[in-house]
Amino acid sequence: MANAIVGVTEPQLYELIDLVKKVQGFDFSCYSKASLKRRLARIMMLKKLGFYELKHMLINDPHFFQWFLEEVTVNVTEMFRDPTFYKALTTQVIPYLSSFQHIRVWSAGCSSGEEVYSLAIILNESGLNAKSFIYGTDINTEMLDEARKGIYSLRKIKSYTENYQLCNLPGSLTDHFTIMYDAASIHSELKQNTLFSIHNLVSDNVFNEFQMISCRNVFIYFEAELQQKLLDLFYKSLCPLGFLCLGSKETIRFPDFKSKFKVINQKENIYQKVGN
Repeated sequence: MANAIVGVTEPQLYELIDLVKKVQGFDFSCYSKASLKRRLARIMMLKKLGFYELKHMLINDPHFFQWFLEEVTVNVTEMFRDPTFYKALTTQVIPYLSSFQHIRVWSAGCSSGEEVYSLAIILNESGLNAKSFIYGTDINTEMLDEARKGIYSLRKIKSYTENYQLCNLPGSLTDHFTIMYDAASIHSELKQNTLFSIHNLVSDNVFNEFQMISCRNVFIYFEAELQQKLLDLFYKSLCPLGFLCLGSKETIRFPDFKSKFKVINQKENIYQKVGN
């Protein structure tokens, strides 16, 4: 079992990428190779698996593959994460969104729904809930099931409360939840205008027109080719003058980007679509 903590070699990595694509239909070929190798090493260490045992599990155990998918796609999320991002949304994007007759928002890579509900709270506090609809998408079905429930432990709510306060939003985060013993459920008025569904950013296409797209902490796990593909997808998915919100962790270096988007907030990587 010595190999279990070492992870995979470069040829083994490409063999696994090819295997997952053929057997499960998920293409990780444009994901950051360094990130993939780190995630695979962690998976093999946690499950005490060698390379050939890992291959066997990926082919024959669908429950293991779902867990594998969750580990590889790095579902790190929390409500109002990076409060400066939400403060920028509130001051620089929401006022403009209010001018649209309908507001469709896409939270791409939504994980267990915390960002979707954060956006729902901001739209509700701005008086825009009635004409807003938020689509949360991910490739992980288990995370999407959690998102649909909208139930989070009180321990998590306590940690999210500090973020909420730093956003300078009114009242308390718990005003938007119903407390139930050791958990809290998001209010139904915030859930009713949301839809969670599977969408694979690597292989799926445009499915609606949006006034705003939020895709944070996702690009950093993709190589340049896939990043460019995603930017094209988001550009086609945005209405004229719609907003693309990527967050402060991303670095955008594409020569044609400035011809497609106007900078709204450089630090938080918030952009507005120009052209049609």
